[in-house]
Amino acid sequence: METATAFATLNDRQREAACFGGRGADGAFRAAPLLVVAGAGTGKTSTLAHRVAHLVLEGVAPERILLLTFTRRAAEEMTRRARRIVAQVRREARFAWAGTFHSVANRLIRRHAARVGLEPSFSVLDRGDAADLMDVLRHELAFAKPDGPARRFPRKDTCLAIYSHRINTQGALAATLAAEFPWCAEWEQELTRLYRAYVERKLAHQALDYDDLLLYWHAMMQDEPLAREIGGLFDQVLVDEYQDTNVLQAEILRRLRPDGAGVTVVGDDAQAIYAFRAATVENILGFPAQYAPPAQVITLEENYRSTQGVLDAANALIGEGARQYRKDLRAARGAGTRPRLVTVADELAQADYIAARVLEAREGGVMLRRQAALFRNAHHSGALELELARRNIPFVKYGGLKFLEAGHVKDLLSILRWADNPKNRVAAFRALQLQQGVGPGIAARIFTRFEAEGHAWLALQSRSEPFDALMAWLGDARTPWPGQAQRVREWLEPQLDRLYDAAPARAGDLHQLERIAAGFEARESFLTELALDPPAATGDRAGAPLLDEDYLVLSTVHSAKGQEWESVYLLNVADGSFPSEFATGRPDLIEEERRLLYVAMTRARSELHLVAPLRYYVTQQAKRGDAHVYGARSRFLTRKVIACLEEMTWPQREGDSPEAARGASPVDVAGRLRALWV
Repeated sequence: METATAFATLNDRQREAACFGGRGADGAFRAAPLLVVAGAGTGKTSTLAHRVAHLVLEGVAPERILLLTFTRRAAEEMTRRARRIVAQVRREARFAWAGTFHSVANRLIRRHAARVGLEPSFSVLDRGDAADLMDVLRHELAFAKPDGPARRFPRKDTCLAIYSHRINTQGALAATLAAEFPWCAEWEQELTRLYRAYVERKLAHQALDYDDLLLYWHAMMQDEPLAREIGGLFDQVLVDEYQDTNVLQAEILRRLRPDGAGVTVVGDDAQAIYAFRAATVENILGFPAQYAPPAQVITLEENYRSTQGVLDAANALIGEGARQYRKDLRAARGAGTRPRLVTVADELAQADYIAARVLEAREGGVMLRRQAALFRNAHHSGALELELARRNIPFVKYGGLKFLEAGHVKDLLSILRWADNPKNRVAAFRALQLQQGVGPGIAARIFTRFEAEGHAWLALQSRSEPFDALMAWLGDARTPWPGQAQRVREWLEPQLDRLYDAAPARAGDLHQLERIAAGFEARESFLTELALDPPAATGDRAGAPLLDEDYLVLSTVHSAKGQEWESVYLLNVADGSFPSEFATGRPDLIEEERRLLYVAMTRARSELHLVAPLRYYVTQQAKRGDAHVYGARSRFLTRKVIACLEEMTWPQREGDSPEAARGASPVDVAGRLRALWV
């Protein structure tokens, strides 16, 4: 098959982006820095996959292409498509450096561990383990005592969130506290002590948390010889979802390619909605200007997802924003209908409207799972969930406890993590306490004795000989990886009845984890990948199984990014939700809230319902209390936006409309009022 045929499915702008660059006088392929501004639904993934395939077909070695994404699934999907395109024309290609920023950082740090003061066997702490370590240090420093120097000191998860934000923004702790955690500002000195102890404890344990991976990679790129060595591994660097990068990630990219040669970034500034994760839209807005001459910008505007009615409203909304890459999305699917702006009495009426429309659409041929109700915050769906249950409409809500947050799953992983890094005190404490009769104090004494023996597995003396034998077998470098997860599961399963309820269901989760482990070549890669990109399946306390032919999707807007549904119902389109009441103090946050509403609207393929309650009942009143406030129309629903919408109120009762009264006998109320004062 000819190369032209393999790229025939692309439109002109997609093909221009995919084939950007050319051969120099020496015959080698070269490309200047390129920014692809890919509007919602414009085929970003296909364009980037064809870009990767084009590089290979032009002679760039696949192993010298670095593809950075934000999820492992995105990297796998991109490389799968690229391999298929290349195979149509020439040969099979294997992309060795495709993955998330954090997974690539992990590989590079292990490759150069000695140069950054680490052992190659260092551990990667997941979010739960990092928070637990933070909690241990809170207690050791006496910050958690009610009568201590800092009463109501932030909890472990808040401490970790503050630390993460400060690391990823590369700003001062005071700036993070002032902007994102003002109620914690009074504890700046105590937090500084806590984070200093946290860093020292991680160094002592040879452990890195999620944010350390980027921090170490960034530090490595500050060393000129090492930066040249790492940059020399790659001829082309491609970054997906560039609008979601933080300061560290953008600086790493600049250090990899100071002149921008061979750099392609793809993203959409209109979908930059993760400032709370320290992402900054300025990275994509300022990308072209950081090179001389400026990077080439190619904008994709042909939308393959939504009808033009949905896009007209979305275009009007985002067009009124501040600094941005201007784009006008055009639908490939035709005109469609205008979105509805539905005014309802209150949140109960909102739930009633959505449930009725969902069932109506289902009878019209749109399956429940092709419909979604989206909301700004997870608690906004409470009334809707009750109404769906009342009408026997099954639903799945995105969020809740994740697979790796389940206690029994963390138990199995803690044993493997301790075996992988004998200095991992956090994993050791959890693993030791799985034995009957071992609490925190005994676990501390066992580990201290083990530490004094030079972390020698044969010197481990816990309360259980089978456990000691298991750890010695796992810790032996000669023990092959296949079978290790099974052996740990077999030891742990008999402990489940003592440690947890619903032991059979938890045992099933451990079998599933064992099957996942079988897909990895080594223990280190298994543990690291699970820490960096955990599966989202729920297990612990999951409730009754969903045995139904179909289900409605409930999701926050942030979780819905990248998804699409035939019909979308957006709850609480009013000031206080869009924009959030917590974002009204800063213009940059207001603009992000505009982008969040834009993302929600562009999830709809055919039908979009923006629902706006008039009344919101005050919380913390009697069950049947009537205290309420009136919601203000969202400031984003300007005249220009509303002109693209079909306005209606619900419910519409007979006799409410002027048309219903036509032909009826007039009643002279005015005359009667005048007669009262004659």
